[in-house]
Amino acid sequence: MTGADLTYGMARTAARRLPGCVLLADSRRLPFRDGTFDAVTSVWLLHLLDEPEDVRAVVAECARVLKPGGVYVTTVDKAAAHDVGSDIDAVLAPRPRRPAPDAAPLVESYAAAHRLHPAGQARFPGRGQGRSPRRTAADLRRGWFTQLPPGDPLTEGFVARLRALPDQERPRADPEFSLRAFRKPAAD
Repeated sequence: MTGADLTYGMARTAARRLPGCVLLADSRRLPFRDGTFDAVTSVWLLHLLDEPEDVRAVVAECARVLKPGGVYVTTVDKAAAHDVGSDIDAVLAPRPRRPAPDAAPLVESYAAAHRLHPAGQARFPGRGQGRSPRRTAADLRRGWFTQLPPGDPLTEGFVARLRALPDQERPRADPEFSLRAFRKPAAD
């Protein structure tokens, strides 16, 4: 098993769990030979990338380092998973949003462009990740919602509406996350 992360803090955290198996690396330019791995994952990565060309580059690199017959697994639609139909979601519905760089149709098209074929999909709950109104307001003020800057009047308007919701400490439903799997043809 080999892990790679671009940030020192995340790589250091992973290295504690996988001593000697984690390196600092940019997923857009992986330091491995073609066809090195039987399986490659990029979990909780694609949604963090701002530019479509960066998402395409990560998918391309994952395909490149995958052995023929190997499987690539990635998370998709992360932001959408947090919309669980709660009163918090109703308050936040009109907020400005950036296009989802990890939208499933986009990721599927990038995979297809690199000859990766759909091999399955799954959903899993983010246990204990349901948001409470108080926590969501705090996250807004910390800048976790990228299109709502901390201290901005629009942000503060959403915070005020969240603070008016009942059960301030009660987490709403957990998000349900999505995975996509792709297989590289055995004979490339």
